[in-house]
Amino acid sequence: MEKIKLDEITKLIKEQIKSFKNKVVQNDFGSVFSVSDNIVLIYGLNDVMLNELLIFKNNIYGMVMSLNINYVGAIVFDNNNSIKEGDSVKRSNKVIEVPVGDEILGRVVNALIQPIDNSIEINASKFRKIENLSPKIIDHHEINEPLETGIKIIDNLIPIGKGQRELIIGDSKTGKTAIAIDTIINQKNKNVKCIYVSIGQKNSSVLNIYQKLEEYEAIKYTTIIDAPSDNLAFQYIAPYSAMAVAEEWAENGDDVLIIFDDLSKHAMAYRSISLLLKRPSGREAYPGDIFYLHSRLLERSCKFKNGSITALPIVETQMNDISSYIPTNIISITDGQIFLSSDNFNMGIKPAINIDISVSRIGSNAQFKMIKKVSKKIKTKIANYHELLAFYRFNSSIDDETKKIINHGAVLTEIFKQDQYCPLSCTKQAIELYAVENGYFDHVEISKLPFLIKEFHKFFEVYYRDVIDFLDKEKDLTPVVEMKLNEGIEKFFSTLM
Repeated sequence: MEKIKLDEITKLIKEQIKSFKNKVVQNDFGSVFSVSDNIVLIYGLNDVMLNELLIFKNNIYGMVMSLNINYVGAIVFDNNNSIKEGDSVKRSNKVIEVPVGDEILGRVVNALIQPIDNSIEINASKFRKIENLSPKIIDHHEINEPLETGIKIIDNLIPIGKGQRELIIGDSKTGKTAIAIDTIINQKNKNVKCIYVSIGQKNSSVLNIYQKLEEYEAIKYTTIIDAPSDNLAFQYIAPYSAMAVAEEWAENGDDVLIIFDDLSKHAMAYRSISLLLKRPSGREAYPGDIFYLHSRLLERSCKFKNGSITALPIVETQMNDISSYIPTNIISITDGQIFLSSDNFNMGIKPAINIDISVSRIGSNAQFKMIKKVSKKIKTKIANYHELLAFYRFNSSIDDETKKIINHGAVLTEIFKQDQYCPLSCTKQAIELYAVENGYFDHVEISKLPFLIKEFHKFFEVYYRDVIDFLDKEKDLTPVVEMKLNEGIEKFFSTLM
C-alpha cells in the first residue's frame, strides 16, 4: 500500500516537471507584431524580466523596456532596421550586461561596449549589469580632493571635487564640450580614468574629439562611448553602460571622470521611446518618470572609501533658459552648475562662463589651500565690477577708488580668458592669481595682458623653479613662499622697465 502511494506521488511529480518544462519553452519565445524606429512590440514572452536581453534573428539583440498584460515592449540594437513584423524573439533569461575593465581604455565603443574603432576585439574577463542601485548614503565619503580641470575660472571660482556631480549647461555652440575635453586632457599623469559618452552627436564630431585626445596623449586613459543620432536604443542605454564601466574602476580604487554629452538628447531619446511604447505623456510630452531617468544615473556617482566617480553631465538650453523642464530636473540632482552664456561667448569671453549663475556646492571643500587663499575674494570682486560697470555707463564722473575697482575687475576678466587645449596647472594658477590679487598687473594695458602672462610664467619656470616645485608638493602658500613670490614678481616687472 505504501509502495503504491509512493509510485503515484513520483508519477505526479514527473508530470508536473514535464508540464513546467513545456511551459518554460513556450514562454521563452515571442513574435514581433509592431516595429517603429527600432522599437518593437512583441506577443508572448509572458515570464520575461524588465531590462532582459532579447535575441532576434541574425544575432541582433534588444532589451525589454515595458511589461504589459498582452504584449512586451523592447528596444532593438540594430543600425540596419532589419527587424520585421512576424520575426521570432527569444529570451536570454538574463538582464543586459556589458564588458568592463582596463581592456576598453583607449577604445571607441558603442553603447554595448563593442568596438567600433576597427581595432581588435575586447576580451574582457568581467561583465556588469548596466542598471545598478546607487550607493547607500552610509557608503558615501567626504569629498576632500579636487578634480583639477586646468581651467582657471573653474578651479578657482567653481571648483569640482572628486566624486562630485557638476552640471555644464548652456546654449548650443557656447563651449560646453570644450570644457569637458580640456578637463580630460588635464588628467594626464593624474591617475584618473576618463569616459566620454557621446549621445546623438555627429560622427565627424566624435572623430574630431578622438583625434584631439590622441594628439594630447589623453586617449590612452580615456574610453569614448558613441551613441549615434540615428539609434534611439543606443542613445538610451549609453549613459548606463558607461556608468557600469565607471563603477568597476571606482570599486577597485580608481578615480573616474565621466562626461555625458549631452543628457538633453538622452531625455529626448527616452521621450521618443516612451511614446512609441504607448506610454502616457506628460509635460512637454515627456513621460512621468523622466526625473527618475537621470536621478538613478547620476546618483551612482560619488566618493567611495577608495576611488570615486566624478560626473559632468552636459545639458543644452534654448535662449539661455535654464528654467525649462529638463535643465531644472538635472540642476536639482547635481551639486552645482557651470553656466555658459552666449552673450559672453559673443563678446569673446572664453570660456563663456557666467559667474553670477554658476555655483559649486561641494568643490570648495576640496580646493588646495593655495588656491583657496588666492581666490577667496575674487568672485565678490567680479560681482562688484559688473555692478559698477553698469553704473559707470550712465555716469562717467566716478571717484578714483571706484576706477580702481573697475580696472581690477577688467584685469580679472581678462586673466580668466583661456584658449582651448591649454590647461594650466593649479600651481601656475596660484602664482598668477597671487600676482593679480596683489595688484601687480593693475597698471598693465588690458590688450598686453595675455602676452605678459605667458612671459610671467616663463620667468618663474627659469628663475624660481624652486617655488614651483614647493607648491607642486605642498599645495600651500606659506609666509616664506609668499616672500619669494613677491620677490620674483617684482624682479619680473623690473626687467620690463
